[in-house]
Amino acid sequence: MNKISRKGAVGALLDEYERAILDLSHTIDGITDNELIAIADPVTTDTSCVSVQSVLAHVVNSGYAYALYIKRLSDKSLDFPEEIFRTTIADYQKDLRDFFIFTQETFQNINDNQLEESDNTKKIVTSWGQLYDIEQITEHAIVHILRHRRQLERFKIILRERK
Repeated sequence: MNKISRKGAVGALLDEYERAILDLSHTIDGITDNELIAIADPVTTDTSCVSVQSVLAHVVNSGYAYALYIKRLSDKSLDFPEEIFRTTIADYQKDLRDFFIFTQETFQNINDNQLEESDNTKKIVTSWGQLYDIEQITEHAIVHILRHRRQLERFKIILRERK
């Protein structure tokens, strides 16, 4: 991923998304293979939030899903991926880069004037029932990264205090 100042509203969204992903990638630098799989939150009922590994599998899967929601506006036949549990941080960092590339490709033919949609019948309906236009789902995707980066910062502290 390169730090490029892209043009227009689409460019701004992609720049901020990339920045969030890079921040997350830096946050997970140095996490050991043992820390990756260790249970950091033994009381949560959310299986996507028990370990660094489960959070990263969820983040990567969601990254692809957000782009696929946009692609499905024109091709309903596209399927969503399954979560993949990696065994190294390097693998997840590659996955983060790969899903951002996939997202960039998704936006290749989207213009600034296509980002906002006021007609609810033309909006993206997510699996959790929320309606989004392209701009809103991309903003959601950015904040999703930020929230899980914060969570992983806390996990690092928890895991290292146990040593």
